[in-house]
Amino acid sequence: MGNSNIVYDGSNQGSETIDALRDGREILIQAFNWESHKYDWWRNLERKVPDLANSGFTSAWLPPPTNSFSPEGYLPQNLYSLNSCYGSEHLLKSLLQKMQQYKVRAMADIVINHRIGTTQGHGGRYNRYDGIPVSWDEHAVTSCSGGLGNRSTGDNFNGVPNIDHTQHFVREDIIGWLQWLRNSIGFQDFRFDFAKGYAAKFVKEYVEQSKPVFSVGEYWDSCNYTTNRLDYNQDSHRQRIINWIDNTGGLCAAFDFTTKGILQESVKGELWRLRDQQGKPPGLMGWWPSRAVTFIENHDTGSTQAHWPFPSSHVMEGYAYILTHPGIPTVFYDHFYDQGDSTHDQIVKLMNVRRTQDIHSRSSIRILEARSNLYSAIIDDKVCMKIGDGSWCPSGHEWTLATSGHRYAVWHK
Repeated sequence: MGNSNIVYDGSNQGSETIDALRDGREILIQAFNWESHKYDWWRNLERKVPDLANSGFTSAWLPPPTNSFSPEGYLPQNLYSLNSCYGSEHLLKSLLQKMQQYKVRAMADIVINHRIGTTQGHGGRYNRYDGIPVSWDEHAVTSCSGGLGNRSTGDNFNGVPNIDHTQHFVREDIIGWLQWLRNSIGFQDFRFDFAKGYAAKFVKEYVEQSKPVFSVGEYWDSCNYTTNRLDYNQDSHRQRIINWIDNTGGLCAAFDFTTKGILQESVKGELWRLRDQQGKPPGLMGWWPSRAVTFIENHDTGSTQAHWPFPSSHVMEGYAYILTHPGIPTVFYDHFYDQGDSTHDQIVKLMNVRRTQDIHSRSSIRILEARSNLYSAIIDDKVCMKIGDGSWCPSGHEWTLATSGHRYAVWHK
């Protein structure tokens, strides 16, 4: 059992970074996909800011804003250049200003596990950063990825120089850059990319020093499978994510990959998976909900990469689950804007129920049914929901249908 849940909740950290976590009323949107760099993105998003605000999103996760070797932004080079394939620095600042005006926080995608060099150094590899700001030499690069630094404190991101976070000068420069993004550019939240690549204690230091309002790490670990079939028990998977959060001092939330993996199998007619052996939700959400950022799709799992896609005909069941449950839900851009008005409006209705009934990350949950074609639960004794094609509705006259669609329904008192 994840023995860390609630350890830090209500703690007196005294830091503004934990206020959003303590409040637990965040609703995030991933505001891009794998192809967004082709579409004048900062301008496109600026037009959507009023809708994001009206819909109730508190924070929009934007793609990596810095100059990058790859158009998507995940191979950064000059960290202080904000001219990217998503648009110019001027257009980015205009977008951030509009977001501030509408009180939607901007979340920066922080890619600090690896960085593309400008000059060949040790071993003939591009592992020096000459001629650009943050001009490191080979000692900033881990020895396991061709540099002269120490061994990596996490997994290797293959084929490119991995940054050695054990070096004091490296951490100092990264902190300076994060503070610049936070205080000068206008990003308020951070998402840490490839968080498996370096020790979580460094994320703790970066969050403490740069003080984002909210931060989340991408600790993406493989779920447990037996001959291509997802195991029912994913406790060791969610425990690994909990250990990572613990090692950030509880200052950083994490994406709930456990829930994603289980939910997308469940909706195919195995909804019994949505209740663990203790009768709780089976993902990270079931053990440490105030640090669990739930989602059903992102730019890696879905979009044109489709590494681990959610079944498209069950998307609304997925949202009916995460938007009514504890944890911190995230909506994916493609579902919200690229699948027609109907999907957009159905998601907004679910978000409305969450907000008006004051469901939050620590809301209590009682699972009533979890069998192959039916799952139902009561949240905070205020909201009741079901997914699956089994017919079901709550007993008692106090329940009113709030919203429903294909294979899902939500009621409130």
